[in-house]
Amino acid sequence: MGQTIDTRRIAIFLLFAFAIAWVTGLVIFLTGGLANNPLAIPLLATTYMGAPALSHLLTRLLTREGWHDLFLRPRLRRGWTYWLLCWIAPGMLTVLGAALFFLVLPQYYDPALGNVRKLLQQAASQTGQAGSVASVSPWTIVVAQTVQAILIAPVLNGLPTLGEEFGWRAYLLPRLMPLGGRKAMLISGVIWGVWHWPVIAMGHNYGLSYPGYPWSGMLMMVWFTLIAGTFLGWATLRGGSVWPAVIGHGAINGIAALGILLQHGQPNPLLGPTPVGLVGSLGFAVVALVIFTSPRALRLTMPA
Repeated sequence: MGQTIDTRRIAIFLLFAFAIAWVTGLVIFLTGGLANNPLAIPLLATTYMGAPALSHLLTRLLTREGWHDLFLRPRLRRGWTYWLLCWIAPGMLTVLGAALFFLVLPQYYDPALGNVRKLLQQAASQTGQAGSVASVSPWTIVVAQTVQAILIAPVLNGLPTLGEEFGWRAYLLPRLMPLGGRKAMLISGVIWGVWHWPVIAMGHNYGLSYPGYPWSGMLMMVWFTLIAGTFLGWATLRGGSVWPAVIGHGAINGIAALGILLQHGQPNPLLGPTPVGLVGSLGFAVVALVIFTSPRALRLTMPA
């Protein structure tokens, strides 16, 4: 990787990434938005989330850049610790953030797990097995969901998150590195957050009724992508592969809703209890701060 920033290729990549995703967002909006729209989830999981990866490939083809530095080699011998960290840490940080949220705002914690009980009642009505479902402890469901999210979600979510990570962490971030590690993380994190804005405006992550809608939700998303992107970017660069970030992103998506199972009432989603809220994200923020303040964390040699 050279020491000068290639603004032309970066601009082409960003043009593709934003155009493909935002046009997809417009299609979702025009066909009913995120709620009760059968097209929404398929389009989000494929075209929207896949836009950065497709843009990566299109940029290489258009500019005849070649196929080096793809970051697709697993490099397990070198980076297995980063694979493991990305598999486990997002779940731990999400649980920590939810715990802090309910500690700060205990009025929103529901020890009776009313949301889980509602889900069990819905399952009973759909299956006609009210007796067997009623005998299941809500805490059993929470524990099972947590374990499944930590162990299985990174794999189940791997394909759609590869669509993002192959663009943001495997292409954009390395090409920003000539600016220095901290600047590269900041710029890529902001870009990643802004890229989410159309779906945030349609209610993704925060709904439609929070204070300052939709701009406060858009800004909060940038905050989260800054700190989460720093963790995922650091793991990519240190591990020499995009796969730790794919796993970590999948792990975040898989466990993000855990706090909602424990909540009562309607807390401000800009605060938590999910990790995209300010309080819910504090665990990720601490990790990002450690990475930013470490003198060696971002002094990295890019793999050949």
